[in-house]
Amino acid sequence: MSTRKRFTLIALMAAGVLAAAGCDESGSAWCPLRQQPAPPPVHHERDIVDTAVSAGSFNTLVTAVKAAGLVETLKAPGPYTVFAPTDEAFAKLPQGTLDNLLKNPEQLKAVLLYHVTLGKVTASEVVKLDSAPTAGGAAIPIKVESGKVFAGPAQVVKTDIAASNGVIHVIDTVLIPPSK
Repeated sequence: MSTRKRFTLIALMAAGVLAAAGCDESGSAWCPLRQQPAPPPVHHERDIVDTAVSAGSFNTLVTAVKAAGLVETLKAPGPYTVFAPTDEAFAKLPQGTLDNLLKNPEQLKAVLLYHVTLGKVTASEVVKLDSAPTAGGAAIPIKVESGKVFAGPAQVVKTDIAASNGVIHVIDTVLIPPSK
């Protein structure tokens, strides 16, 4: 072994001994030889409503949730999965549709609950489904086409936005429940 390699090996061993000497039995000092505790799991402090508010692209949805009296429901422990239409999705509705829904809270509630499934359904689980039962009673048809996921006519454009009480999948079209 060359002198240089021997010197490097001795220096590394000395550093290990010095580091170990810095370890105390109380566990209060950092010790490279003692296994460090795993970091705590990530906890998302914002519920679905607060997550939607903070995103900034769900202003119309949040307004509709308030008008339908669903804020407390979507702040409850859940878990829920929400297929959340963006402001642009609401803008695609025929003129007057949103205003009519906002004036009819029961009808608005039915539309909004068609966007909510009970339980946390991640993107990896959604792609395995043919449909997803909703909190409104009807099921949303789910399909994967050319690598894109659709919930009814809406394309899922962003997935797995975590909230403390569930998950949000962003969609590009407002879902209208089937007529009874």
